Amino acid sequence: MKVAIGSDHGGMNIKEELKALMDEMNIQYEDVGCTCSESVDYPDYALPVAQKVANNEVDRGILVCGTGIGMSIAANKVKGIRCALAHDTFSAKATREHNDSNILAMGERVVGPGLAREIAKIWLETEFEGGRHAIRVDKITKLEN
Repeated sequence: MKVAIGSDHGGMNIKEELKALMDEMNIQYEDVGCTCSESVDYPDYALPVAQKVANNEVDRGILVCGTGIGMSIAANKVKGIRCALAHDTFSAKATREHNDSNILAMGERVVGPGLAREIAKIWLETEFEGGRHAIRVDKITKLEN
C-alpha cells in the first residue's frame, strides 16, 4: 500500500505522528506538504492528495488540518474521492468497511496524537466489506457522473 499524506499548518504535528506510524507499519507514503508553521490554505494540500488517489498514483490518502472539515470538503470535490472525516475509531473502521473511503481526514485540534494514530491504524488496516455496501458506494459513484 502507498499513501499520500498532507496537512496545512494546523495539522503538521499529527501528520508527523502518522508518518511515524506508517514507517512502523512498513507503509510507503508521499508527503505533499505543508512543511511550515505559517498559515497556508488547506485546499492547496487537499487537492494534490485527492488527485493522487483519484489517478491511482497511490492507494489511499490522509489529510490533517485544524478540524479536518476543510480538508474533507476540498478533497470530496475531486471525482472518485470518498474522503471521510473521522475522530473516533468506530467511525474510522465503519467508513472503510461500509463506505470504502479512500481518504481519511482528521483535525489536530480535535484529536491528540495517540488517538490520531489509533484512528489511522484502524483505517489503514480495515478492508471494504463489499456486498450490500458496494451497491451503496456504486450509487454514490453514479451521483458523480
